[in-house]
Amino acid sequence: MKDQKKEGKEKTVGSKITSRLKIFAETLEEGVAIEERFTVRTIKLNLKPRCYSPELVKNTRESLHASQAIFAQFLGVSTSSVQDWEQGQSTPNGAACRLMDEIASDPEYWLARIQELAEPVKA
Repeated sequence: MKDQKKEGKEKTVGSKITSRLKIFAETLEEGVAIEERFTVRTIKLNLKPRCYSPELVKNTRESLHASQAIFAQFLGVSTSSVQDWEQGQSTPNGAACRLMDEIASDPEYWLARIQELAEPVKA
């Protein structure tokens, strides 16, 4: 790197990426296991949503200061689904629970997102 700076030929980000991709391609062509030549990390996310009781659904919705209709729109479900969840007549599915988990982790962020998405209704 010092030699490159002295010569005024410092590599650009693009040339560094290209160079490293060539090395990666050569490794694949040689049949070398990638993990033998490169650092490979595998992670697993804990994405199991919690179970949402009627009270927890309502608390999550209220943390966004949203009506059942707006909350339902935001979650991509019907208003009657949210009503059923809050009355204990049914329970939310996995995707809805995951999104509610995200909302519960940072309600201010999601409130701001709803406000950004809000459009005036024309009468």
